[in-house]
Amino acid sequence: MKRVPATPQALRQARIREGSPYPLGATWDGLGVNFALFSANATKVELCLFDREGRRELERIELPEYTDEVWHGYLPDARPGTVYGYRVHGPYEPRAGHRFNPNKLLLDPYAKHLIGPLRWSDAHFGYRIGSSRSDLSFDRRDSAPGMPKCVVVDPAFTWGRDRPLAIPWERTIVYETHVRGYTMRHPAVPPQNRGTFAGLAQQEVVDYIRSLGVTAVELLPVHAFVDDRLLLSKGLRNYWGYNSIGFFAPDPRYLATGAIYEFKEMVARFHEAGIEVILDVVYNHTAEGNEMGPTLSFKGIDNASYYRLAPDPRYYINDTGTGNTLNLSHSRVLQMVTDSLRYWVSEMHVDGFRFDLATILGREPHGFDQGGGFLDSCRQDPVLSRAKLIAEPWDCGPGGYQVGGFPPGWAEWNDRYRDTVRAYWKGDEGKLPELATRLTASSDLFARRGRKPWASVNFITAHDGFTLNDLVSYNDKHNEANGEDNRDGHSHNLSWNHGAEGPTDDPEVRDLRFRQMRNMLATLLLSQGTPMLLAGDEFARSQGGNNNAYCQDNEISWIDWDGIDEDGAALTEFVRRLIALRQSHPMLRRGRFLTGEFNPELEVKDVTWLTPAGVEKATEQWQDPMARCLGMLMDGRAQATGIRKPASDATLLLIINSHHDVVPFTLPEVTGGSQWIKLLDTGDGDRVDVTTARSGDDIPVVGRSLMLFELMPDRRADTGLRSAARALRDSAQTAGAKAEETVK
Repeated sequence: MKRVPATPQALRQARIREGSPYPLGATWDGLGVNFALFSANATKVELCLFDREGRRELERIELPEYTDEVWHGYLPDARPGTVYGYRVHGPYEPRAGHRFNPNKLLLDPYAKHLIGPLRWSDAHFGYRIGSSRSDLSFDRRDSAPGMPKCVVVDPAFTWGRDRPLAIPWERTIVYETHVRGYTMRHPAVPPQNRGTFAGLAQQEVVDYIRSLGVTAVELLPVHAFVDDRLLLSKGLRNYWGYNSIGFFAPDPRYLATGAIYEFKEMVARFHEAGIEVILDVVYNHTAEGNEMGPTLSFKGIDNASYYRLAPDPRYYINDTGTGNTLNLSHSRVLQMVTDSLRYWVSEMHVDGFRFDLATILGREPHGFDQGGGFLDSCRQDPVLSRAKLIAEPWDCGPGGYQVGGFPPGWAEWNDRYRDTVRAYWKGDEGKLPELATRLTASSDLFARRGRKPWASVNFITAHDGFTLNDLVSYNDKHNEANGEDNRDGHSHNLSWNHGAEGPTDDPEVRDLRFRQMRNMLATLLLSQGTPMLLAGDEFARSQGGNNNAYCQDNEISWIDWDGIDEDGAALTEFVRRLIALRQSHPMLRRGRFLTGEFNPELEVKDVTWLTPAGVEKATEQWQDPMARCLGMLMDGRAQATGIRKPASDATLLLIINSHHDVVPFTLPEVTGGSQWIKLLDTGDGDRVDVTTARSGDDIPVVGRSLMLFELMPDRRADTGLRSAARALRDSAQTAGAKAEETVK
């Protein structure tokens, strides 16, 4: 009998084994690679292998097994570095929610590493661009030549002694920054490392961040993301990165070495400096857009499972404002998100996450639910429940504003704090009642279910909006460079230019602007709750009035380190002093909400609100819309924990005055001491001195300024004064030296 030679297809299939449906993704076990891909509605899945550069497709291998809606197979000759993608077969029936098209190469949702850029063409769309049938048409062009490719990784990395820092929330100070923007113009970063994880890990960069005293860096999205085709056509890019296409892979543009160990080395470097790493993550939508968007991954793998579809399943629910919404009500999509989070904690050693449009993640078909599947998953998970979880608690869907609505264990961005502090220092009327609530960690929003003050993440500026300098330099946004005729970005910024729009040489305007920046920085870092500082605000960085620089991968967004002048360096020194004060005075970061209620057992109030006469503010006085000066007396003897005993913290007096003129303030009579040491005065400019006054003394509070005093108990007033003077002098000298290094 004549033997028939084996066909190439048969030879290829002979190499592959059944493999396992778990874990999902491409997993190297030391002998070969297991490939597993979820798709509930596909009819066939082909694994496509490419050369090492991802340019030439070498072969296609059909995954042989289908178990519990997972297609899987095992390649014994595959190794780390194997380049691959998928083609998924199934019905192309948009009216039924299905958009399978095997002509489109698809990224593995669990890919740990990507290579190659996305080179846009009409072939990336599952339908024929320009067809009269729109997205109901079918495109047969191969998208592989212009697609990024997935790479099998070896996760081995020597972490040495690296362990989670587990910095208590009460001591946490978050520093929000961007990998690329922070390092592109940094003189200490070698040119080849600028804009990358290696650049951010540069010792001089880490040392500077540590010198500020912050405890965590929060990085804008580093997951693999896509530059929108429309932006590229305008010469712009998706700079911020809120356009994810892969939830396990770091974006290749941030890898100077092209290897993911670079990210791990960066984390290890920050941990060695005592700084945690928090990632801004985008699990609410993907870069595939709506029914008119491209087919890059999820849409072609199982559109009906991965996305929330409208009652007419041809269309997408768009609670994100980006065209689509991930369907976390589906168990496999929920698994993908939680698997991704665990990967970044367990394998990449990050310490926490800030969740973009987090309300989406708590949405079920009936609306936002504190007991929704994702939120419950995080709460019970032994890995994720120990990570820092920060919500951006809003989206543009129905009932999307949920500040204070997240369950225990979560912290939340508090935009009520931002708006109140901005309005107060701008001089708006009637702001004192709400300001008092915001200074005490917004108990009206967060004091429930055992949540603590740290649940309120206080911020005045963030990546989205004006920088602090621009907040005091522009009345209006100036987003012309974004190419949308200045229509994009918020117009309600609660900003004030103090007499000139934009940069000015007028000394009076500049002096007032810097005093206002000191006021807001001091308010932020002396408030109860978790402060978040926007990188560059400490030396008055400007974006030229652009409050929506999402597409500006250029000098508008990149920090100009060489442009830090003497005023900026002095402001940096001021921030260091503020952070040192916060960390050395537990009363500024209490683990219990300050209520103002009298404790008869301890005979003390934790906080007392004072008028400029130095007496407690009466109920009717809170209703005066013209009042702009307030004293906040924080008694260090107040109960600090659930144990009913007095604490021994320092008693502090914070005085704030947004009135345009000097307000005389009488220092109050307080049990246990009569001498007050001035720790801070934003009206003093750059001066660092220690002065004292006694209870009953009238002190002048400069217009638009803030002061902080510490009570010296009578029995140790002289010793305390000398210690405070020495501490302030040493702190100023150290901060000044570091600020000088920054300028250099």
